[in-house]
Amino acid sequence: MRPSCQNTKSPKGQIRFLVYCMENAIMNLPDNQEQMVWLIDFHGFNMSHLSIKVSRETAHVLQEHYPERLGLAILYNPPKIFEPFWKMVKPFLEPKTCNKVKFVYSDDNLSKKILEDIFDMEQLEVAFGGENSDLSFNFEKYAERMREDDLKFYGNTPVSSTSAHFTNSDSEVSDTEMKRLEDIPDEKIKTGTS
Repeated sequence: MRPSCQNTKSPKGQIRFLVYCMENAIMNLPDNQEQMVWLIDFHGFNMSHLSIKVSRETAHVLQEHYPERLGLAILYNPPKIFEPFWKMVKPFLEPKTCNKVKFVYSDDNLSKKILEDIFDMEQLEVAFGGENSDLSFNFEKYAERMREDDLKFYGNTPVSSTSAHFTNSDSEVSDTEMKRLEDIPDEKIKTGTS
């Protein structure tokens, strides 16, 4: 994930895309695997990418609808401005979830060890301290893969990150719940009331 590369300011659209990606990732997990490692690259991240509303709703969706899917979240090179933001988000997370979050910095050898213990460094992108310089994001290939997965998992039912109704075996993210984003004023979120 690369927060600095988001292309929408719509909180509802961002959450719907998160759910779409989560469902797609779950459907592509090997049969014997339940959890995922998230590698979040903060290169290029700044205050304009920061949204308390989206962060709070992201925490809610992940904890309520995907409680045991996170194996580990690696925050790679988060900027200093992220530290106070993390302190604001942390109270909305379960302690068990907080313990799964690791801060990794490219200039810290102990941090690099975390990556080396988890990833094959020959396969990991150079951007994350790995050795693979052949990887680059290609939107056309990504979009084609998502279309193929949509057909494979949903048949001819139209699916997109902005119009789909997503479910997993345990729960459902409804349009009513998604509407909560629009109904909670920003100032109430900042004070922690709803």
